[in-house]
Amino acid sequence: MGLLRPAFEDLQQRTKAPVVVDAGSGNAYLGFILYELFLKDAEAGSLVSIEGRPELTQRAKERAERLGFGRMQFETASLEAAQWPERFHLLTALHACDTATDDALVAAIQKGADYVAVVPCCQAEVAQQLKEHKGSPDPSLALLHEHAWHRREFGSHLTNVIRALTLEAFGYQVTVTELTGWEHSLKNELILGRRVHRDNRRARLKLERLLGASGVNPKLTRVLGVVPASAEAPAETLAQAPAVPEAPEPSDVV
Repeated sequence: MGLLRPAFEDLQQRTKAPVVVDAGSGNAYLGFILYELFLKDAEAGSLVSIEGRPELTQRAKERAERLGFGRMQFETASLEAAQWPERFHLLTALHACDTATDDALVAAIQKGADYVAVVPCCQAEVAQQLKEHKGSPDPSLALLHEHAWHRREFGSHLTNVIRALTLEAFGYQVTVTELTGWEHSLKNELILGRRVHRDNRRARLKLERLLGASGVNPKLTRVLGVVPASAEAPAETLAQAPAVPEAPEPSDVV
């Protein structure tokens, strides 16, 4: 939880009542830990857990009542159909499977969340697209996923690279790191984002080129309207893209 402490400290200094959303919360263990560490003794602030399985939501709700965690809220819904808070400050998603992580990131970007912290789990969509397309437009790149095992691994890596670059394109400063040791989980890649711009044209160009070169277009970029660069069309060069402006403090971002 030390990796999230700076985000909470920043939010509690700037925001009277920070709103945290734990997307795809499962048994809500992460939400309970965050509430205990950062919200329990605070004057204000709330945590919303969104989970599609009603039995898990009910169990977590009963646990919160027993613990007296009165500012924890629970919603039973898929992330795609959830009623997201109109404004929230921190999004977490721990092992939200496949495109559920994309649904969470879309909500964070569209709602202007100040911070994002996701640990993706299974990433199957991109691997399936690589298989259906029979290889990337770039023949050399296609060699990286010719075999099924490599396609799963490469697809997983490519998915998370696209997610990190998408966050950058939409104004986030991104760090990708390890959540825990490999002995505890093989799915432990943590993508951290802090919103510092409204957008980043250079990152957007890189993202469009990556999508065009790899021949994939996952749910995240489709929903956000990112169009893969065409090999035939003259591409705007990175040198032509406007420089990224000085990063304002998050409180200046609307």
